[in-house]
Amino acid sequence: MLTLDQIPAAAREELSRFVTARRSQVSAIGAPVTEAVSHLEDFVLGGGKRIRPLYVWAGFVGGGGFDNSTEDPAAVLRAAASLEFIQACALIHDDIIDSSDTRRGNPTVHRAVEAAHRTNNWSGDPAHFGESVAILVGDLALVWAEDMLQDSGLSVEALQRAREPWRAMRTEVLGGQLLDISLEATAEEDISLADSVNRFKTAAYTIERPLHLGAAIAGADQITIDAFRGYGRDIGIAFQLRDDQLGVYGDPAVTGKPAGDDLREGKRTVLLATALKLADDRDPAAAAELRAGIGATSDAGEIARLADIIAETGAVEEIEERITALTTSGIAHLETADISPEVTATLTDLAHRATARRL
Repeated sequence: MLTLDQIPAAAREELSRFVTARRSQVSAIGAPVTEAVSHLEDFVLGGGKRIRPLYVWAGFVGGGGFDNSTEDPAAVLRAAASLEFIQACALIHDDIIDSSDTRRGNPTVHRAVEAAHRTNNWSGDPAHFGESVAILVGDLALVWAEDMLQDSGLSVEALQRAREPWRAMRTEVLGGQLLDISLEATAEEDISLADSVNRFKTAAYTIERPLHLGAAIAGADQITIDAFRGYGRDIGIAFQLRDDQLGVYGDPAVTGKPAGDDLREGKRTVLLATALKLADDRDPAAAAELRAGIGATSDAGEIARLADIIAETGAVEEIEERITALTTSGIAHLETADISPEVTATLTDLAHRATARRL
């Protein structure tokens, strides 16, 4: 039985085997397709913390998978690793939507393909070609996620139990992304809607549904599934609230993105909505300056000024309080079910690590 610490590396090995097995099929289509898919291979194998496979495994173990299930652990690992392709799809497409230049300290897929087009002096618009290839590569990642799950070796019964969280997870992450871009377009300032983005774009498919998926594969009871989902919802939202902080104040060496990237992109985060609400009450002039600047400037000095305004409202401290409260409530959900002390301890540690990332 693998320990949770071993899951990220083991999941990468499974992903590598999957990609290697698909190469002959891809190469038979044509060299340009092989070249395009190489960007997906690099993206999936080259980085990431493998958080989602880790939580699937935790859900399986915590749901009694090794005590009450006859599922092959190798099949469970392959099913868990398949979520990395959903993550790849989401991030590759998200980078196009946000016009991002970097991801994990490297060029985003659409920018890398754009650069290759320009270097080779191909016909057409390099930027359009880069985005077109990246969209299709992201689509392929979503297809491969389904292939990897269905071909994982899980029993028919386990696949049927996994159907609900798997279906819900994919709809939620895409729906959350749609909600996110809609809030940006309408300059929405409703904190509850920003919270919904955090719940469905991040929390659900990062922690809540992976835990649900692993527990469902294990055949866990509803009480255990509910406990995992409650934990996943609260810790996942806290995780995204921390990400909101990093999007404004994060160190590029840590985040892999420029400082203040969320302000530059006009992200309608809970942090921003909270800052605007507080500024309206305390300093309307600062609120007006923040509204005028968000998503409207790329100047480093102006971005720094917007970050200072947010900090001066007290929004950062308010979000910190929410992160602490959600971390506490998330961990408390684990006490409502008969989850082993070992899994509870590990999930508690993961909760603190996920919500206390360095700025």
